[in-house]
Amino acid sequence: MNKSLYSILLIVFLALTGCASDDENEFADSLEQDVYEAGLQSLDSSNWARSIAIFQQLEAQFPFGSFAAQAQLELIYAYYRNSEPEAARTTADRFIRLYPDNPNIDYAYYMKGMSFYSEDSRILGRYLPTDPSKRDPGKARDSFADFSQLLNLYPNSPYANDARARMVYLRNLLAAYEIGVAEFYIERQAFLSALNRARYVVENYQSTPAIPRAMEIMVETYLRLGLNDLADASLAILKLNYPDSPALDANGNFIVSSQITDPSFLYSMSFGLVGSNKTDTPLAPTRRPTRSDTPYSFDLPVIEQKRSWLNILTLGVLGEPGTETPEE
Repeated sequence: MNKSLYSILLIVFLALTGCASDDENEFADSLEQDVYEAGLQSLDSSNWARSIAIFQQLEAQFPFGSFAAQAQLELIYAYYRNSEPEAARTTADRFIRLYPDNPNIDYAYYMKGMSFYSEDSRILGRYLPTDPSKRDPGKARDSFADFSQLLNLYPNSPYANDARARMVYLRNLLAAYEIGVAEFYIERQAFLSALNRARYVVENYQSTPAIPRAMEIMVETYLRLGLNDLADASLAILKLNYPDSPALDANGNFIVSSQITDPSFLYSMSFGLVGSNKTDTPLAPTRRPTRSDTPYSFDLPVIEQKRSWLNILTLGVLGEPGTETPEE
């Protein structure tokens, strides 16, 4: 039995080795143009892996041939379509370095941007309802920089208009990511960090859909930090430019939520099945606005509640943490 199994494995190994050897030597005696045309045929039939292998072989056999530069461009595209963004980007960089005067060099810059631009649409992104603004923005920033470089160097490129359109999308995506981070900080009562993120959006991502939400966050975080004059100034800008903001009531007053997300230990351990992820929090650690003409409305007053013995004995893990009445 063992001998039979060994014989079968040996036959399979020899067959695979023979196939690999045949693939490697398939174009050993072919002309450069024949190899290049075979690679194009594989591209036309969407056989990306085979086209990559053929163009790599062409490069190895004819590194200084007349089809070498064009084969590199085809290889960039093949890597891109085969969902190998890093390889596509590396090959594009290599083409730019080796052929700086090539008339198609703008295509290499364009494909550098496309390699990371389309990465989120692969695999999980095709079948799951994922939000790209919640992911690491590093690839989006790199793609935006690549498209920007293309427009700076070759503003009349046939790929320029498409690059501009993609840059608009990427800019909106990056702004939405910053808003997501700001909301994350608000949920954890890191109001200064949330304010900095929102202010960064207002200063660097003008004309994006994220601006109204950034202004709302600025007003709320200024209030929670007790910086009422700055909150008034931000609110005036919000009301002037975005009067339909959901953070404004019918009278134009700013609505501050009295609850923020703060998952309890029990809620976290039970994956949201038991417990709560809401907690009442004072509007500002220092003081609330006291002027009668202050254009803010509050949902609920903060009620003083003593800390429970269970909370004290468990070092704040269980029981009621208690609240404090903010100072006037």
